[in-house]
Amino acid sequence: QVQLVESGGGLVQAGGSLRLSCSASGSIFSSNAMGWYRQAPGKARELVARITGSGRINYADSVQGRFTISRDNTKKTVSLEMNSLKPEDTAVYYCVATLFGLDYWGQGTQVTVSS
Repeated sequence: QVQLVESGGGLVQAGGSLRLSCSASGSIFSSNAMGWYRQAPGKARELVARITGSGRINYADSVQGRFTISRDNTKKTVSLEMNSLKPEDTAVYYCVATLFGLDYWGQGTQVTVSS
């Protein structure tokens, strides 16, 4: 059983920054991949950033160079530092962890970027 709780969302002006955090509990190990997805109104959920247990990182092209994902295995947390935010980054952001081929999701946190 895995529980994920996101925090750090909010309202920010374009060009601003936010930091999202996800705290995991349960059977999460340092070898498990974790990441962030987002879903904007009327759009499909999309990958934002993902980090594997070995530290390999993938970013969506749309956030490359602006967002940074990191994890603290001791604290079982994964964070997403978001800089130079754009209105098109507005979405609900979800934390995800993958265990034995199954994805576990947090409840999501709203990020709104005003122009």
